[in-house]
Amino acid sequence: MTGQALVDHGRLLDVLGAEVERLTAAAREAAPDTPVPTTPGLTIGEVVRHLGGVYRVATGWMTEGRRPAGWQWDPADGQSGEEYLREGFAALHRELTSHDPAEYAAGWWPADRTYGFWCRRMAHETTVHRIDVQNAANRIVTEVDEDVAIDGIDEILALWFGQRLPMLGLSGTFTGSVGIRTGGHDWIARAGPGETVAWRCSAADTDRANGLVTGPPMAVYQWLWGRLGHGSVTWERSEDSIGQFWALLRLATK
Repeated sequence: MTGQALVDHGRLLDVLGAEVERLTAAAREAAPDTPVPTTPGLTIGEVVRHLGGVYRVATGWMTEGRRPAGWQWDPADGQSGEEYLREGFAALHRELTSHDPAEYAAGWWPADRTYGFWCRRMAHETTVHRIDVQNAANRIVTEVDEDVAIDGIDEILALWFGQRLPMLGLSGTFTGSVGIRTGGHDWIARAGPGETVAWRCSAADTDRANGLVTGPPMAVYQWLWGRLGHGSVTWERSEDSIGQFWALLRLATK
């Protein structure tokens, strides 16, 4: 799969800004030490801190032209978690809006070393963690627009399943393919010894996969990220192939 997003750069910039506001609003509704069930072992405060650090890492990649050797990973003395996150976001947003999305930017995905990659990655990183914080704060989880959820599905399959797993040296124990179908789009993810690949495909190709996963775009998006249980989507045909696929994604995204 190529790195090209399914929605345009301006749309993803808008999503990124809106999701920061939703996340911080939800975080204010609960104590920072509130556990986050969808990210076991983390609290709301730790998720906010994590995201502020991720923004700094992404900005460092773009400004330094390589993975940054160091960055401010915690709030400064007297700085709140929200202030730390917003400071990191402000620097990230300035960098993203100062360059054409097609312009070269260093990154860890060979298929897309552009500013557009970082905008897309940060938009979905923020969206997933906003869902985490809203769940933890017992807030109604804001719907992800269908086009954004579909783009997020495409990103997790290409970037995390197709790229991150090989980087970690992880692959399947048996060969099995899984079709993913939602919102008029189809993909296949295939895993086997020494192989984890994913690509966009036709409905006819998906019908030939060993297993098939279907559901509404937001449900499939959250299921792929491990934020919803298996009952949120529909499994057909090979449960072994789907189970292996889902387990590999958990290793890729942990």
